[in-house]
Amino acid sequence: MSLLPYPFARALLFQIDAETAHDLTIDWLERGQNTPLQAMWRQAPVRDPVRLAGIEFPNRVGLGAGLDKNARCIDALGAMGFGSVEVGTVTPKPQPGNAKPRIFRLPQAEALINRFGFNNQGLDAFIANVSRSRLRQGKAPMVLGLNIGKNAATPIERATEDYLLGLDGVYPYADYVTVNISSPNTQNLRALQSDEALDNLLGALATRRRLLAYTHGRVVPIFVKIAPDLDELQVKAIADALLRHGMDGVIASNTTLDRSAVQGMAHADEAGGLSGRPVLAASNRVIAELRARLGPGFPIIGVGGVMSAADAVSKLRAGADLVQLYTGLIYRGPALVGEVARALKAAGSAPPAA
Repeated sequence: MSLLPYPFARALLFQIDAETAHDLTIDWLERGQNTPLQAMWRQAPVRDPVRLAGIEFPNRVGLGAGLDKNARCIDALGAMGFGSVEVGTVTPKPQPGNAKPRIFRLPQAEALINRFGFNNQGLDAFIANVSRSRLRQGKAPMVLGLNIGKNAATPIERATEDYLLGLDGVYPYADYVTVNISSPNTQNLRALQSDEALDNLLGALATRRRLLAYTHGRVVPIFVKIAPDLDELQVKAIADALLRHGMDGVIASNTTLDRSAVQGMAHADEAGGLSGRPVLAASNRVIAELRARLGPGFPIIGVGGVMSAADAVSKLRAGADLVQLYTGLIYRGPALVGEVARALKAAGSAPPAA
């Protein structure tokens, strides 16, 4: 059981700037992982194995990308009871991201707005950190996802080159790779979700994956992360492209640009992506539309607005196979991981959305 009194820790962290609090937390987790300090947040994982895209996930709750952009805390995060942890987004070259301040809390809505812009130390540092984690030495059963993106300075018409560099770099180390084409904080990135651009990108990734699979002797699943700000026709077009190019799964969804649920709140008009409770309904809508188009067997990971066990179960009911947390972990702490995992185990496999 975790020894960390998270409500007390959160009260202290919420007194300081959001990015400073984030950096302090990552530093603390990195220093404490694989030491006696890890008892402060360690939880025994709920055993609820599910096989998805050829991978056995120990349970149905994972950490979404964005919290640990540089893969510094894989072992610490795994100790919280997650069945999977996704780190990144990493870009081929280091980049500072957007100007500060770039993350804002909206406590009234249990939400965050961020415009980080893929700030990270680059692919070489990322891989070095992944290689040092004990997970990569076979000492933990947790599944590891590595999330790749493009550099801000790379023109959108050359984005595929960055994704191929990322795939080449992370392939030997990943249980699955996530292709992030849905962050609102890199200029024009969401244009890659359009028909022709998506076809070109996924076709190139599928071709490169065949070569990498031959070289490394294993096929690493590729998931694509999409936005919640898509209409039904756009979701159908993306679903068809995923099937056409042999992608292994989809993650729905990233942050939203919609501010209708937070109008009038402090920071509501800040640029960036909104995460947390206000994204739940939009994310679930996209999940249901994907399930209707993709059929019952195609892997879907649901993320966005999971602040409670009931929220997580709603994603299974919408059609997701697994659920990821991010903003909920910030507001609720590690206890949410076990709460969600137990609820998902009790709920079992959700039926496809009608």
